[in-house]
Amino acid sequence: MARILVVDDSASMRQMVTFTLKGDGHEVVEAEDGVVALACAKADSFQAVITDVNMPNMDGITLTRELRALPNYRFIPILTLTTEASTEKKMAGKAAGATGWLVKPFNPDQLLATVKKVLG
Repeated sequence: MARILVVDDSASMRQMVTFTLKGDGHEVVEAEDGVVALACAKADSFQAVITDVNMPNMDGITLTRELRALPNYRFIPILTLTTEASTEKKMAGKAAGATGWLVKPFNPDQLLATVKKVLG
């Protein structure tokens, strides 16, 4: 299965996403904000990233833009998992390079299906 970086400032949300992904056989690394996630991404390789939008230190849209600037992450799927559902935020995420957009609270089956789809 895949190594996936899960980024969210909510520990309980990270735990739920991690539990869902590990239950499907994925290896998961967690980060509590975009700064930590970017450091993880530079030090390691992942087949996908799932990030929140609203976080301290570095938000998910900035993180997506920063990841896309790295050669190893130019084509890696980056999914946004957030409470934000506005068209403006979605367009900003797409412009930054997000592969997909999921709205919290998430459905575990939908999350797994989306991850499977973007991983090919």
